[in-house]
Parts: sequence; C-alpha cells; structure tokens
Amino acid sequence: MTPQTQPELVRQECERWSREGVNITFEIRDNRNGYKAGALREGMKHSYVKQCDYIAIFDADFQPDPDFLHRTVPFLIHNPNLALVQGRWEFVNADQCMMTRLQEMSLGYHFTVEQQVGSSTFAFFGFNGTAGVWRISALNESGGWNDQTTVEDMDIAVRATLRGWKLLYIDDLKVKSELPCSFNALRSQQHRWTCGPANLFRKMAGEIIRSENVSLGKKLYMLYSFFFMRKVVAHILTFCFYCVILPATVLFPEVTVPKWAAFYLPALITLFIAVGKPRSIYLLVFWVLFENAMSMLRTKALVMGLFETGRVQEWVVTEKLGDGLKTKLIAQVHNEPHVRFRDRVHVLELVLGAYLLFCGCYDIIYGKNTLYLYVYLLLQSTAFFVVGFGFVGK
Repeated sequence: MTPQTQPELVRQECERWSREGVNITFEIRDNRNGYKAGALREGMKHSYVKQCDYIAIFDADFQPDPDFLHRTVPFLIHNPNLALVQGRWEFVNADQCMMTRLQEMSLGYHFTVEQQVGSSTFAFFGFNGTAGVWRISALNESGGWNDQTTVEDMDIAVRATLRGWKLLYIDDLKVKSELPCSFNALRSQQHRWTCGPANLFRKMAGEIIRSENVSLGKKLYMLYSFFFMRKVVAHILTFCFYCVILPATVLFPEVTVPKWAAFYLPALITLFIAVGKPRSIYLLVFWVLFENAMSMLRTKALVMGLFETGRVQEWVVTEKLGDGLKTKLIAQVHNEPHVRFRDRVHVLELVLGAYLLFCGCYDIIYGKNTLYLYVYLLLQSTAFFVVGFGFVGK
C-alpha cells in the first residue's frame, strides 16, 4: 500500500458507510500548513461542525472500541465545566521487539501515574493529541488549535485550563494504538515530544503566572511539576548526571558520590516506573540503559525548544508499521535495499559511548571500585554503541 492509495481507500470506505445511511464525510487538504494543528483548525471550519457540541480525535493508527463515545460523552453532558475526556493508550505491537517493550514501560508510567495524578488532583494534564473528546465551545473559547509549537495538544490543554476549564482522564478507557518499531521513527517522535513542551514552557510561562482563573496551587503544579521538573529538569538531570558527571568522578579520586545519589535513589525511581507495567519488571535494567542512551537526544531537543534554535518547528510524521499489514510489509522490507550505514549511525551517541567506555576501563585499572561503578559504565557504554549504530528496533 503506497501513501497515495491510502486516502482513496479511506474515501471509498466513507462512501460505503454513507450509502448505508451513516452521516459521514471524508475531508482532506492539499497542504501541510501548521501540520496537525493546521489540519485540525481546517477541519473545524466546515459548516457541519457548527451543528455539533463535541469532537473526538484519533490518530490514524488508533482503534477505539464501539462504545468509546458512550463512555466519554456523558461526562461532558453532565459536567458543563469539563472541556476534555482523555482515554488511555494500549499497544497492539508492544511485544514486537525490545524497543517497543521499553516504550510500553515509559508510557505505562505516564498514563498510570502522571496523567491520573494530574487529572485527580488539579484537573490538569497534557492532552495526548488523540483518543480524547473535546467540548467544541471550550476549544473556541480557548482560541482554537494553535501551531506556535509542535505540541498543539498540550498547548490547547494549557490554554483551556487557564480559562477555567477542567480536564478528565479515565484510566480504564483503553484505546488500541501502535508504537513506532523503527529507531529513526522513535528518534523523530522523541525529538518532537521533548522540544515541543520546552518551547511551549518558554512561551506560556508568563501567561500561566498572569492567569486570574487558576488557583495558586494549580499554577505551581503547572509551572514547577508539569513543565519545569518533568519536561526540563528530568531530561537534563538524566543526561548530565548519569552520562557525564558520574562517569567523570572516576577520573578525580577526590570526588565521591554518595550511594544514595548514585544507586539508591535511582533504584527507587526505577521501581516507581515499573508500576505502570508490572509484567515488564524484569526488563528494568534494559529500560534504564535505553532511557539514558536516549537522554542525549532529549537534552539536545530540550535546548532547541528553550532557545528556539535548530529544528524547533520540525514535524516528522511518526512512521508505524501497521498491525494489519505487518506480515506483508515485513516481507516487502526484506526485498528492499538495506538502509545506508551513514543514515543509521548517530555520531554523538558513539562519542559518548567511547567516553563511557574509557571511564569504565579507567575505573577498573585505577579506581577504588567501592561502588563497582565500572559495571554501570561498561553496560551504559554498550547501550550507547548499540543506539549509535542503530542496532535497535525493527
């Protein structure tokens, strides 16, 4: 199936349902202006939208159950202060490879802990961009879809909250979707998911502070917990401490790192992550190594977002294999030329891998070995080499 045939197949399917009496319309635009925000904004201009009170949003790879609207719309009907009902993502290809299992662990924690806590305590969380139902009047009152950043979903959630609207997340409302199984696709997705929130924080922090419709507690939660700690500090701390500073301590014997900072606290945090997907608890070591290896990419994207440099507005559609076409497409891939070596190699990751390998070897030869730091350094350097050479994912 080529990209050119997909819209035609969707159009034919819509026509088939229309002939059976279903009120359905197929729309497509001929440009990518504003990317997803532009497409959503264009869709809201159609006349039939003015006859509706709510809008449900799904990305192309999402498969909602038939009762999705029956489980979401009543919340909006009975609570006029509610702007959004958000469902949880489940993944049809989580067992496809190690990389998808590790993604499932991170996203499991995101939904089970971060989204649920934000919804139940301050009625604020970042809209996930799909698997949700919005009140159209809330969208219009909040200014509609804005393409000022690459995270239009988080942007509209912030602006709606600042105008007094509440958001609801339902953890047992599960919608099937798909994880990227190509490493380059994951890199593009993680760049957007890190750069966009940092850029939004830069642009919206002042408006959050000045808002008169939000309590002081909610302002502190949005600025400190949601944005500053989770979208900024978490990425910088992971990269700087575990990939730069901690390895460098082996070169300076007079510098000592407390065990609680080097091992106990990270172990506790890692166990909290496992709450989201207990079935993958035996993969925690791999998850830590992979997340640290991805921290360089995220830190780079974070800097771009905060200082609006480089690829701050880059939007690359995340490639998905397609669960229904998985077998067919994998067979096609085997018949295609291999990806060029230079397109698969990531130089910065290889450089950091070499740095970690050097520090690990130095610790074995000259170190005190009281914390067995070289074990972590050698394992982490291996992870950076695997990522740097692109030997991860499908």
